[in-house]
Amino acid sequence: MLKLDSVCTRYGNIYALKGVSIHVNEGEIVTIIGANGAGKSTTLNTISGIVRSVSGSVFFNGADITSMPTEKIVESGLIQVPEGREIFPLLTVYENLILGAYLRKDKAAVAKDVEYVTGLFPRLSERFKQLGGTLSGGEQQMLAIARALMSKPKLLLMDEPSLGLSPIYVQNIFSVIKEINKEGTAVLLVEQNANMALSVASRGYVMETGKIIMEDKASNLLDNESVRAAYLGI
Repeated sequence: MLKLDSVCTRYGNIYALKGVSIHVNEGEIVTIIGANGAGKSTTLNTISGIVRSVSGSVFFNGADITSMPTEKIVESGLIQVPEGREIFPLLTVYENLILGAYLRKDKAAVAKDVEYVTGLFPRLSERFKQLGGTLSGGEQQMLAIARALMSKPKLLLMDEPSLGLSPIYVQNIFSVIKEINKEGTAVLLVEQNANMALSVASRGYVMETGKIIMEDKASNLLDNESVRAAYLGI
């Protein structure tokens, strides 16, 4: 479904990605774990076309999207939930959701999907007319994920969904990640909470200074002594 082949990305003269090769199969949850500055967010931004690689290739559903404009990547069904949520603070919850479906013409189905995402996040239906900027951090993260789901993604890229959230919101967010995956959406998850990420993923990659240094089943990474010591605090 998604394949990165020897991707290198740089900021000025500094390489953030150094020959990254990963893949995500249909129906999988795959996670990338690593320390701050390892290149995890740059990987997602390179896939989305927000930053451009200087070499290597990115393929999605068999098409080379390496140089494809970001809006075309979105149209293809590859959607990113950015770090920091990036909701529209001066628009209501409902308006944020509808903007997530801006490429869709099927109004009846869009209305149905508003019901679906607010079923996943009941708190949002209570806040329909509230401005996005007045929501709590956890509610804003819910809104960011729900807005992304309104576009009917085939693959959802999630960048640090638990960042800055209380434990109860973290549990909620990860329950929803499992639920949307169960319904057929593949997920590529970048997450500092390595324990939570590996507990929901089928496979994982460990990234260090712009390189993938390890790939395995998530359960094996959870049991790996060096991973436990470096990323799980065990």
